[in-house]
Amino acid sequence: MYSFPTQAAFNRPLPKSKIYAFAKPTRAVKNQIVSGIEDMVWRYKLAPETVNLPARHGIHEIQVFDIALKTPEISDDVLHTIDKAIPSPIVYQITFDHRVRFSAAYKRPSDTGGSKNVIEAYFTTDWQPSGQTYPPLPMVLDLAALHEEMLCRIIPLTRRQGETLQALVDRAMQVRAKERECRILEARLQKEPQFNRKVEINAALRAAHVALAALRHS
Repeated sequence: MYSFPTQAAFNRPLPKSKIYAFAKPTRAVKNQIVSGIEDMVWRYKLAPETVNLPARHGIHEIQVFDIALKTPEISDDVLHTIDKAIPSPIVYQITFDHRVRFSAAYKRPSDTGGSKNVIEAYFTTDWQPSGQTYPPLPMVLDLAALHEEMLCRIIPLTRRQGETLQALVDRAMQVRAKERECRILEARLQKEPQFNRKVEINAALRAAHVALAALRHS
């Protein structure tokens, strides 16, 4: 991710009760929060007054939350619940066993207007050792551009020349769908006893791999 400026430090505990009050999660999600999260801290507030970048395209602030886990996994449902409670985009620094990973959703103002946000799919980096040195914030013109740069460091695809953030997110979701299709076809191929059906499934699998490679190509 990035090394955030000291003037953007917020460093306030984020009580689980506040999330419950604003997002009203289901009992199942609340149980996941209780059993899976050790601690939550609102670590940074990236805003015009803290990073000297103007708001644009509905992005007035970007929040950075630290989430310390009791177990190595956290579900997208839990992150979605937190995002529902906080109107601005959030980048999560998730820690467990001296390791860190970063997660965020493409969170944007609704096309229909009003105060509601659209929270699209979550993207998460691989685990990496804690305590690494990160580069400073990129040279950008506004908070919307900073939001894009932060997401692009988390989305596991290289952005194509001229590709919009929405197009990149859509392509990443297509990659996920095609990967799922490949896994299903591979499982079917392993179980299929008939030779002619194996040939058909194998052809479909090869076509799926070609399509997947095209989607990943930058």
